[in-house]
Amino acid sequence: MRKLLAVFIISLTLAGCMVGPDYQRPTVEAPASWRVEEKTAQDLANTAWWRQLDDPVLNELIDTAIRENKDLLIAAARVDQFAAQYGVVRADLYPQVGASAQFGQQQVTEKSGNVFPPGYNFVTGNQQVVLNASWELDIWGRIRRSSEAARAALLASEEGRRGVILTLVSTVAASYVNLRDLDKQLEITRQTAELRRNSYELFTLRFEAGIINEMELAQSRSEYEQALATIPQIQKAITLQENAINVLLGRNPGPISRGKRFDDLKLPIIPEGLPSDLLERRPDIKQAEQNLIAANARIGVAKAAYFPAISLTGLFGFASSDFSDLFTGSARVWSYSAPITAPIFTAGRISSQVKVTEALQQQTLYQYQQTIQTAFREVNDALADQNLTRKQLEAQKQRVSSLRTYADLARLRFDNGYSSYIEVLDAERSLFDVELAYVQTQGTLFQAIINLYKAMGGGWVTEAENVYSGLSKK
Repeated sequence: MRKLLAVFIISLTLAGCMVGPDYQRPTVEAPASWRVEEKTAQDLANTAWWRQLDDPVLNELIDTAIRENKDLLIAAARVDQFAAQYGVVRADLYPQVGASAQFGQQQVTEKSGNVFPPGYNFVTGNQQVVLNASWELDIWGRIRRSSEAARAALLASEEGRRGVILTLVSTVAASYVNLRDLDKQLEITRQTAELRRNSYELFTLRFEAGIINEMELAQSRSEYEQALATIPQIQKAITLQENAINVLLGRNPGPISRGKRFDDLKLPIIPEGLPSDLLERRPDIKQAEQNLIAANARIGVAKAAYFPAISLTGLFGFASSDFSDLFTGSARVWSYSAPITAPIFTAGRISSQVKVTEALQQQTLYQYQQTIQTAFREVNDALADQNLTRKQLEAQKQRVSSLRTYADLARLRFDNGYSSYIEVLDAERSLFDVELAYVQTQGTLFQAIINLYKAMGGGWVTEAENVYSGLSKK
C-alpha cells in the first residue's frame, strides 16, 4: 500500500496542472516597411560593421572596451547572479536531504534531595546520527512557475548584457569618429589662424607704409584673434572626448591613440532589414519579452497560494545514551509524515497578491510594446537622418567650393584696389564657418549610420562577443 501510495503521489505530482496563465507572445503591429527606403542597403546586419571604417586603432579600442568596460563587466556578473538564482529556485523541485549528528554527556546533581537507587549513574550520554529529507509536492505548479520566472529573468539578464555590448560598441565607434572630427576641425582652425596671422603681418607692414588705415589693420587683427580663440574651444572638446572614451575603455582619463585621418575613414554601408526583423535582432526587445514571460509566470506563483501545500518529510537514524549501542538495531529511530497546509481565511491577502502580480504583468506588457515602438522609431529616425544628412553634406560641399572661389576673388579685387578689406573679411569668415560646418556634417553622417546599425540590432553583437571570447582566451 505504501508503494502504491508513493506511485500515486508521484504520478499526481507529475501530471498536476500548473495554475496561472501560459505565456503567449502578444500580437505586434509592425509597419510593412520603413518610411525612408534605402536602395543601396545591403544585408550586413550580422557583420562586425565597425571594421568597415578601416581603422585598426578603432578596432583595438573596441576590443579593449569589450574586455575592460565596467558596465559590461557588471552586466556579465549580473548574468552569473541570475544563473545562480535560477539554480536556487529549481532546487525546490527535488527532495532536500540533510544529515545531523549530536554527541554529548550531562551529569545531574546528586544533591537534589531525591532518593536514588544504589548504583545510579548520574552521568548520562546523548548520541544521535540521523538523515532527514523533505520534498514539497508541486501539484499546483508553484515551484515550476517560479522556475519559469527565474529562467526568464536569467535570459532577460543575458539579453541585457548583449544590449550593453550593442550600446558600448556603437558609443565607442561614435566617440572615436567624433574625436577625429574634432581633430579635423582643429586642423582647419589652425590653418585658418596661420593664414590670418600672415595677413595680419602683411597688413601691419602696409599700415606702417601708410597704404592702409588703422581700421583695416584692426579688422585684420580681430579676425586673427577670433581664429586663435576658437582653437582652445576645440582643444577642450577634444580633451573631454578623450576622457569619455577612456571611461568606456575602463581606463583613467588620458590621451587616445589616433589611426587614420578623418578624411580617410570609410563610411559603413547601410544595413538592410524589415521592421519585423527587429523582434529577433534587438536585445532590448528580447529582454522586454523575457521580463514579460517572468511577470506572467509570477501570476501562477501567486495563484498557487490558494491551494493546499503538501510536503513529504522523513527521518531515519540512530540514537542512544551509550555510544557503544549507537548503531545497533534497537537504537534505530525513524519517522515520516505528509503535512498539509491550506489557507482558510487570509483577509484578502492572497487575492491582493494575485492582483499585484497581474498589475505588474500589465505594466511589463506595456513596456514590451513601448520598447518595440521605440525601436521602430529609432530605425526610422536613423534612416531619415543619414538620408537627409547626405543631401545636406552635398549642398555644403558645393557651398565650400563657391566660397573658396569667392574668397580668392575678393582678395584679388582688394589687392588690385577694386574693393575694401571688409569684402575680404566677409568672404574668409564665411569660408571658415562653412568649412567647419562641412566637417561637422561629415561627422553627423557617420553618427547617423552608426546609430542605424545600433537601432537595427543584429548578429554583429555576436561578432562582438566572439571578439571578447578570443581576447579572454589569450
